[in-house]
Amino acid sequence: MSSSSLSGSSLSGSSSSASHPLQPYGWDAGWEAEFAPYEAEGLLPGRVVRVDRGQCDVVTADGPLRADTAFVTPHDPLRVVCTGDWVAVEPGGNPRYVRTCLPRRTAFVRSTSSQRSEGQILAANVDHAVIAVSLAVELDLGRIERFLALAWESGAQPVVVLTKADLVPDAVTRAYLVQDVETSAPGVPVVPVSSVDGDGLDVVAALVGGGTSVLLGQSGAGKSTLANALLGEDVMTVQATRDVDGKGRHTTTTRNLLALPGGGVLIDTPGLRGVGLWDAETGVGQVFSEIEELAERCRFHDCAHEAEPGCAVLAAIDRGDLPQRRLESYRKLLRENQRIVAKTDARLRAEIRKDWKRKGAMGRAAMEAKRGAHWRA
Repeated sequence: MSSSSLSGSSLSGSSSSASHPLQPYGWDAGWEAEFAPYEAEGLLPGRVVRVDRGQCDVVTADGPLRADTAFVTPHDPLRVVCTGDWVAVEPGGNPRYVRTCLPRRTAFVRSTSSQRSEGQILAANVDHAVIAVSLAVELDLGRIERFLALAWESGAQPVVVLTKADLVPDAVTRAYLVQDVETSAPGVPVVPVSSVDGDGLDVVAALVGGGTSVLLGQSGAGKSTLANALLGEDVMTVQATRDVDGKGRHTTTTRNLLALPGGGVLIDTPGLRGVGLWDAETGVGQVFSEIEELAERCRFHDCAHEAEPGCAVLAAIDRGDLPQRRLESYRKLLRENQRIVAKTDARLRAEIRKDWKRKGAMGRAAMEAKRGAHWRA
C-alpha cells in the first residue's frame, strides 16, 4: 500500500465521516462516534491492514504506518489485534504503539487445532464472508456447511462463490452443482464465477461493494485469482494447483486488507486446512434452518431425530423432502460444537454427563425388558 493512495486534498478535508480520508476503508459515523474519546487524547484513528509478529500495518489519514501492539496484547487470544480492527494509534514516536482497539461489530472466529481448543480470530468488522469453492474438484458440501456456520456465527452475511466455473462448460451440469450448493446454503447467494472469462465477477463485485468482505476457502480454491479480479490488478500471488486433487500451496501467507476500486474493502486470508467450529450453535442452526423448523413440529421437544415416534425430521426424510446427508451433517456439527463449548463450560459438561447417564439407563432398561420378555416366552 502506498501513501499516495491517501494523499491529496482529501487529507485536509472536514472531519465528517463522508469526507474522511479513511472512508474508502469503511470509516463511518459510527466509528467516528466510537473514536471521539481517543481523538480528545490526540490519538489517530486507523484500520489494521496486516498483522505479524506483534506488529501491524495501519492505514491512517496521515498515510500507512507500522505500529507495535504490545499495549493491547491480552491473554485472551480472541482479543488480540486482528486484520480489520479499528485502532487508536499514537501520532508519533519510534516505535509507535497501538493504544486500543475499538469494539468490534463482527468477528470471524474458528477453533485452533491445539489441545487447548483456543479460538482464533481470522478477521474483524466484516460485513460479508465470501466462501470460495473450486469447481475443479468434487464438491464437499459438508465443508461448505462448516464454513457457513462460522460465517453466520460471525455476524457477517455469507456468499458462496464457485470458482473456476469455466472448467464445467456444460450449462446443465453447472446448474446442478449450483443447485446442490443452494440446498446446503439456505438464504445464501451462490455465484458461479470464472476469472478466465469474467463470468459472474460483476455479481460478486456488486455483493461485496458496500462494506468489508473476508475471502475464505481452502488452498487452491482460487481465492488469490478472485481477489486479483476484484481488485483489477495482480496484487496477490497466484500459484498453479495440482491436477490430482486441485489443491495448491498457500499463496497468501498473511491476512491482508485491501480497498476495492469499485467500493468496499477485501480481506484475503491464507488457505484454511482446518475450519473447526468455535461456539457456533446459532450459526449451525442458521445453516440447517429447515431442520430446526421441522424440529419444532416433532412430538417431543427434546427429540433427537433418531427413532422417536412423531419425529417431523425423520418423516421429511422418508418423504424425500430432506436429504439424509443434511441430517448427518447437522448432527456432526452440533456434536463438534458441543465438545468445544464443553471444554470451557463446566455446567455444560455436567449436563452432557447427566444426559449420557440418562441415555445409558434407558438403554439398560430396554435390554432388561427384552430379557424379561425372552424368559417369559
